Amino acid sequence: MPGSQRRPAGAAEAPYLELLSRGAPVEEYEQPLRRARADGAGPGELAALERGKLLALRVRTELEGRRRREAELSALFETAHDLAGLRDLDAVLQAIVQRARSLLGTECAYMTLNDPEAGDTYMRVTDGSVSARFQQLRLGMGEGLGGLVAQTARPYVTDSYFDDPRFEHTRTIDSGVRDEGLVAILGVPLVIGGSVIGVLFAADRRARVFEREQIALLASFAAHAAVAIDSANLLSETRAALAELETAHGVIRDRSAVIERASEVHDRLTELVLRGGGVRDVADAVAEVLSGAVEFTGTGASPDPVVERSRTAGRAVRHGDDWVAAVSAGGELFGALVLHGHPELDPVDQRTLERAAMVTSLLLIARRSAGEAEQRVRGELLDDLLDAPDRDPSLLRERAARLTADLDAPHVVLAARVESGDGADDGNGGGPRGDSAEAGGGAAARQTADRRRLWSAASHLAATRQGLAAARDGGTVLLLPAGPEESAAETARQAARQLGTAVRGTVTVGASAPVPAPVARPGAVAAAYAEARRCLESLLLLGRAGQGAAAEDFGFLGLLLADSRDVASFVRRTIGPVTDYDARRGTELTRTVEAYFACGMSPARTKDELHVHVNTVAQRLERVGRLLGADWQSPSRALEVQLALRLHRLAGAIDG
Repeated sequence: MPGSQRRPAGAAEAPYLELLSRGAPVEEYEQPLRRARADGAGPGELAALERGKLLALRVRTELEGRRRREAELSALFETAHDLAGLRDLDAVLQAIVQRARSLLGTECAYMTLNDPEAGDTYMRVTDGSVSARFQQLRLGMGEGLGGLVAQTARPYVTDSYFDDPRFEHTRTIDSGVRDEGLVAILGVPLVIGGSVIGVLFAADRRARVFEREQIALLASFAAHAAVAIDSANLLSETRAALAELETAHGVIRDRSAVIERASEVHDRLTELVLRGGGVRDVADAVAEVLSGAVEFTGTGASPDPVVERSRTAGRAVRHGDDWVAAVSAGGELFGALVLHGHPELDPVDQRTLERAAMVTSLLLIARRSAGEAEQRVRGELLDDLLDAPDRDPSLLRERAARLTADLDAPHVVLAARVESGDGADDGNGGGPRGDSAEAGGGAAARQTADRRRLWSAASHLAATRQGLAAARDGGTVLLLPAGPEESAAETARQAARQLGTAVRGTVTVGASAPVPAPVARPGAVAAAYAEARRCLESLLLLGRAGQGAAAEDFGFLGLLLADSRDVASFVRRTIGPVTDYDARRGTELTRTVEAYFACGMSPARTKDELHVHVNTVAQRLERVGRLLGADWQSPSRALEVQLALRLHRLAGAIDG
């Protein structure tokens, strides 16, 4: 019979060797016996297979143990390697906890550290945790399983946390553990110099028995973690000590250098003042002493908040990586000295920059005093253009050339006026009405001071733009070159902003239409000044103080303000898009708008007037709205449009 045939030697071990070679699970080691029984094998052969199975299982267990020990040793080696190149303590501790969890096969691993200052213990690193409350857990010293480990400095394990009475249960800890769902927990101490500084844990969410080898492995990881923490603490203390020494040495070194620089800059600035140096010389001297780039910036169209803050504080202020020191004197702002690329500035160097700003203001005042003579000459030339139109043009041209002014080019006449704060406190502390005369004297003094500052600022503006300026009619008059791409209205607006910034007040500016060549027609300058004054007065009457404008800014009122009465320009500005559209397309938009206004702005009556459908009227009016703007039917715009339509029709009748 087949079952009685004798198997060759080693036949009982062969199937188990194959199972060992491919790492089969334990369940498959029963299959050779089951097959032998099914084939009718005898007792001797079955006994041999049983012995082969037991031997194979022992070999398998030994191989698994060796593989596990190899993985453990590899993880410990990697941990030691991380410690050797310690850069980031958080990363090292996280790696230790992750490797512990992986090798012990637990669902969660975590580490707590003691906080001596707070007197408690806090969660430092977790891996596998899903509860935010558990990850932020803080517990008192001696509480929970970790407290037992810390007190005894020995590992402790519990198969069922909530049923274990050996340690102190608290509501906070139990709530966190219950929220995480942990049941079996193993904790080993982190020891430095005989003191427990924390606990390393491995935990499962089911009952489990931790073997002796697993406890020893977790203890090895805890020892590595303690070494990492100790090394990081020592490294941090060493770095802090070195930083303190370096800081102290740097302070001593910098203090000596600062004192030398302060002495040097004082000598340099004194020399500059004595020999009449300029603003650029001051900036260069400070840049050399402070080892940075220094520039002087004048006042712009509007005051810079940083410069204003420096002037108010009376000291240099930091702005990003720069330092700004306002240059001002007598309440007037000239600009600022800006030190670039110095985010940190020693107090002595800061004082050096402030002293340089003060010297700069003195130099500018001195320059202004020297330039006032030139300003008076410019004012006299402008006075002659306004008051003596019969002057010889060649003599006027010669005088203008000496002032680098080209009066053969187009110029704009500006009339400017500053609003004095008559209602401000005059220093009498708001005394009784009996002091009205004295108060009136204070108001008059302020008004005179405001006008003087306006004239000074206007003269400076005229000089920088090769123009002329003079004090007249309680304000100033300027004659400035007309820019090729700048309208008279824009020139007025810019002048209002610049003059208002310079005098720190409300300056209103009216502008004339450009005068083609003032030197060739001196009489045109007086007429242009009259137009500029009309614009100025109109701005004040309309409550637009502090603005700048020309006749073109006032719509149909500009026809009354402008000296030229340029009707064609007004018509083109107002309804030009509509008339141009009719000319290009052969449409009747202009006639439709005329009929619309004539019919009381009623589309139904308009369609009867034009003999078209009401939808046609609506479509045409919609087209007009796109050409003129959505507000073309507002009261103010409607008035201008109707006036422009009548002037357009009148011009057509005259041309016809």
